Amino acid sequence: MVQYLFSLVTGLSIAFWLLSTPFALAETDAKPPEQRPAGQDTGKDAQKVDEYAEAQRAVSGAAGNPECVWLGRRVVTLLWRDDLDTAFRHLDLYDRFGCPGGHIQASFRCIILHGSNIDPKAADSLNARVHACWINPQSPAMPAPTAAAPSPTTTK
Repeated sequence: MVQYLFSLVTGLSIAFWLLSTPFALAETDAKPPEQRPAGQDTGKDAQKVDEYAEAQRAVSGAAGNPECVWLGRRVVTLLWRDDLDTAFRHLDLYDRFGCPGGHIQASFRCIILHGSNIDPKAADSLNARVHACWINPQSPAMPAPTAAAPSPTTTK
């Protein structure tokens, strides 16, 4: 009986040690969070701030507000990618912030009419097109295409 209890306690100890070891290793391998001085932006953060400032200058009304720009561009992107469920959830938030639905319609129309050069493998081409259409849905400044279109060939 004593040997049985000893085996049970030993087995439980080993099981507890094995279960706790991955967590202990994960805690020791964790890197400390990257710290930067207060007020110092990274290049990506500064670029986003510039995009929002550009949208506020170029777009009149609530569509130029940063929250409307952020949500609206996502809705247009999701609509283009045929992710309608997610687009409609974002659209609910967009409406909740008091952003104008007409700007989404105009921007999406712009993407449809001028989206022939969007490379599905290059996220930047879609993002640049959505940004241009958000800033000016009537006649956006189109970014240059990333790859040349293949010339059509005729067969005989």
